[in-house]
Amino acid sequence: MARVAQQDRPKDKAFAPEYQGALGSLSVNSSLAEVLAKGIEEVRAAERAGEQREMARCGLAVAEAYRRLGRVAEADAAWKSSYRAARSAQDVGAMAWALWSGGTLARQRGTLALAYRLLGLAAEMGERGGDVMVRSYSLAGLAETGRIQGDYQAVGELHEQLLAEARRRGEARHAVWALEGIAQMHRNTGSYDKALALFEEAAETAGRADDRRGRAWALRGIADVVSVRDGDVERALALLTEAESACLEMKLSGALAYNHKMRGNVLYRAGQYAQARDTYAQALAEFQEMDEPRGTALSRLGLAKSLARLGGNPAETAVELAGLRRTLDRIGLTHARDMVDKAAAELGVGPLPDAGGRVEEAATR
Repeated sequence: MARVAQQDRPKDKAFAPEYQGALGSLSVNSSLAEVLAKGIEEVRAAERAGEQREMARCGLAVAEAYRRLGRVAEADAAWKSSYRAARSAQDVGAMAWALWSGGTLARQRGTLALAYRLLGLAAEMGERGGDVMVRSYSLAGLAETGRIQGDYQAVGELHEQLLAEARRRGEARHAVWALEGIAQMHRNTGSYDKALALFEEAAETAGRADDRRGRAWALRGIADVVSVRDGDVERALALLTEAESACLEMKLSGALAYNHKMRGNVLYRAGQYAQARDTYAQALAEFQEMDEPRGTALSRLGLAKSLARLGGNPAETAVELAGLRRTLDRIGLTHARDMVDKAAAELGVGPLPDAGGRVEEAATR
């Protein structure tokens, strides 16, 4: 398979820098099943040839495909294998990329302290190795980890800095990520007009760059805002249906589960509690299958609220909400208390026992 250097790629089109070595010509829109199959094939070929550097570079794509498919144990083994091969080859850049993958996986699994450590090491190693791309992706990972914890003051400026860098280098995919992160912070602090404008800019940018994954996430953000701000259920559901098509086509398990959770949110806000219950239950099963603790907890929250609205036992609702608050606080998501206590007040089952922690409101990938 022909190799494509990053500098040779069209500046106005999205690309996936984690697809390296013999996988460098893969599209950002390649299905994860295709990435995984080709990645495993190339890793085995490199292993037979004794090419440690190629093992590391192709192994990165394998790790990322496993991660995005929700196969976390295999993803964990793959990024570590990629790192060992990179270290054997004394390839500092490849070591940094492997650490980035490991840090991203740690955030997905809810081990945020480990995510900070691995992503910080990746950023340092990327800078030492002169790999601007992995340094930027690692700093973005640190920014996203802070954002999902609700530490907007600390990471807001970093999001803006990374957006400016991405635009300057013509990295459409990274610009889309930054726009969506900034939009999410505005959405969560009630600045719906700003959030909508940024999500729409992200969707347009992703569309021009042929970044279907980025566009799917942006459409989900637009759907959220038009639902909560305008009560436009029909438009919100249509946007989520469009985004779901891309998730299914590319086998984006995590993005699909978050899409379903958002559909549950839209239905709940519209008072369609039975449909919301079923949709949250679907998302919950998907998150549990991929061992994604944050999505699991947020789906449980939606499900508990829906069941309460459908006549559930108030005492059982209070117990579930208190348990969720402890779970999210243990993960380190500092918005747990506000969101769960708000739900308890809304449902008339507060105050909750064992107060502590606060529930996360930010959506991520």
